[in-house]
Amino acid sequence: MESYVFSPQAASAVLGPNDSNLSYLEALLRTDLSVRGTSISSSSQSPVFIPLMKRLEKIAERNGTLAEPEIFMEYQLLSEPEAEIKAEERTFISVQGKSIYPKSAEQRRFMNALRHDSVVLALGPAGTGKTFISIIWALSEVLSGRRSKLLLARPVVEAGESLGFLPGDLQQKLSPYLRPLYDAMEYVLNPQQIKRMEDAGTIEIAPLAYMRGRSVNNAVMILDEAQNASRSQMKMFLTRLGENSQLVVSGDPSQIDLARKSESGLEEAASLLSGIEGISVIRFTHKDTIRSRIVRDIVRAYAEGNDEDNQDDC
Repeated sequence: MESYVFSPQAASAVLGPNDSNLSYLEALLRTDLSVRGTSISSSSQSPVFIPLMKRLEKIAERNGTLAEPEIFMEYQLLSEPEAEIKAEERTFISVQGKSIYPKSAEQRRFMNALRHDSVVLALGPAGTGKTFISIIWALSEVLSGRRSKLLLARPVVEAGESLGFLPGDLQQKLSPYLRPLYDAMEYVLNPQQIKRMEDAGTIEIAPLAYMRGRSVNNAVMILDEAQNASRSQMKMFLTRLGENSQLVVSGDPSQIDLARKSESGLEEAASLLSGIEGISVIRFTHKDTIRSRIVRDIVRAYAEGNDEDNQDDC
């Protein structure tokens, strides 16, 4: 048996209300855990038990109560050797008094690319933080005054329907497609702040098709769900980059909704632009999924199933 004693303020934050995180920690560590006061004990030896408790304590003291995704990614960083090497070399994004830290080695690469490159392409499965990190980074740039605008674009492709099938004006038609982007913004801003920034033109929402012919200066431009951009649309968006602007493209090549999947321009862009100075291509895998342990397992199962299908086709 081994034990760890938390500081009083960290104990409840790590264990959660009514020790709600305890069963999840037991599942991760594959051991029985018991709590007495601020002390937590494991019934068996684990090489990551003490290091994990130390890391969770530090994060809890900094950020407050921990949720399952945060616990899981700290466990992953310690349990995977290639991630452990870089666990202490973290960067972060700070905005509105909140700091966003990378939860995997690839997220760290993504954040560093955002700091240094004019064009960043992020490819990977659901739950890896592509959209969230992009939005938080863009808001940090705008709110700090380093850039004057956040421009959000998405291809309007969803289950074979078009904007014309939806009621209302353009903004109302776009709302269902853009909800994930607003969810990310609302992590650091309230809806009233977002509305004021939209009214002032500091935040602009645009369908991808409306970007043709424009040159956008002094802005962070984000193309989300880029797997649904055609090859010509992708080239068009990439060439909208104006003076002192940055372009971020994110998408999941496994979730293409276009009628002809071969028309998607995301993988082509990643292949053509890889290796060009000032451009980074980040590729996430199921190991980087931070939404939850279950989502990670779902993504991995589908990836492995697709690999088997491809082998059967050979």
